Amino acid sequence: MTAPGTGGGTFITFEGGEGAGKSTQIRRLAAHLRAEAGRPVLTTREPGGSPRAERIREALLAGLAKPYGPFAEALLFSAARIDHLDALIRPALVRGEIVLCDRFADSTRAYQGAAGGLDPEVLGALEGVVVGPTRPDLTLILDCEPELGLARARARRDAGSDGAVDRFEAEALAFHARLRNAFLAIAAEEPARCAVVNAALPADAVEAAIRAVVAERLPGVLPAQTHGRSDDRPGTEHGDAA
Repeated sequence: MTAPGTGGGTFITFEGGEGAGKSTQIRRLAAHLRAEAGRPVLTTREPGGSPRAERIREALLAGLAKPYGPFAEALLFSAARIDHLDALIRPALVRGEIVLCDRFADSTRAYQGAAGGLDPEVLGALEGVVVGPTRPDLTLILDCEPELGLARARARRDAGSDGAVDRFEAEALAFHARLRNAFLAIAAEEPARCAVVNAALPADAVEAAIRAVVAERLPGVLPAQTHGRSDDRPGTEHGDAA
């Protein structure tokens, strides 16, 4: 849970494999919360979010750290996360805002840990130092078959909206299967924090499922009687969650 002393903020993270639809669902939930929750909503992403972290993101997704192995990648992700937390996430929580983050520490556990082969104890120690008590209040794990997610990512690129294949999308299918299993294992280990959402469904159905989970798990954020309503009123986002 979010650390004591961080104000009345709420920290919600979105996790899942490539092409699971996190960006779309973050935008939709943010618009709904801005209309219904009566509190400021900040959307952000990892790696990235803050200017310095965005520069590290460029290097990571270009694959510049890959030759040095998963530990080097985990260190760079951690460096980006430190700045992201200090510059953006923690101040927003202190102000009482709702923070929606596309990926967080669970992605490092899954990508560099389970899929990359890095020792979980090493990752746990690194996470303890970097994240400290600033833990998500809720983590939504968008789950679908890797083949479907990669096909969606490919279609997005073909449509010209997402550029070249990044370092992680280019991995073999077996890597993405390990990723999926890793996220499901995290959800099983921490059911009080995590909720798995079927991301293979149409986007509207996924959106409805996410609203229902948020209303059930965080009734102070989204009252249960409002989660079925649709409201696409625009709001201000930070960055472009991917």
